[in-house]
Amino acid sequence: MTLRLGDIAPDFTQESTEGPIHFHQWAGSNWVVLFSHPADFTPVCTTELGYTAKLKDQFARRNVKALAVSVDPLDSHQRWVADIEETQDVKLNFPILADPDRKVATLYDMIHPNALANLTVRTVFVIDPDKKVRLTLTYPASTGRNFHEILRVIDSLQLTDEHKVATPANWQDGDEVVIVPSLTDADEIARRFPKGYRAVRPYLRLTPQPNR
Repeated sequence: MTLRLGDIAPDFTQESTEGPIHFHQWAGSNWVVLFSHPADFTPVCTTELGYTAKLKDQFARRNVKALAVSVDPLDSHQRWVADIEETQDVKLNFPILADPDRKVATLYDMIHPNALANLTVRTVFVIDPDKKVRLTLTYPASTGRNFHEILRVIDSLQLTDEHKVATPANWQDGDEVVIVPSLTDADEIARRFPKGYRAVRPYLRLTPQPNR
């Protein structure tokens, strides 16, 4: 199946390095970053998993859980974890799903035969507390993911869910944001954005980030 933005992320039960994961139950009221890896003991994946572990506090501050998946079996994952911890100088602090039956890979359309015949491509899903898919990213096998971009998108999603704004190109937390065009009532604008705004065009109104 092809998952689109706004779809409910499929539920599943699968073994992991931290025991069985009943996905929706495990996710609870958290955001989730679910990301796939072509195989265990691969160099780029090793760096990605190590870096994700180092982002533990950044994820926690945003109420985010990380969950990796590879089609290799659990005993392979457990050996790989030792390699990750030694080579990346970190303690792995999130589960890796064992998906040898490709149940999760199939549910989330992570196998692209024209890229990798039997392995998962580097897909990222950001899933919100309502279990809706809010972001999908797919990288080629040769390119490691930019986790700072993933955090940036989560910051944007959480901000724009709470306020009637959007984030412009290259936005970083603390930058100006865009008042959504659908908001036209002057009194509501004044109430929502007491720091004021500047209208570059009638449809392009920039205001200081409202939660700062």
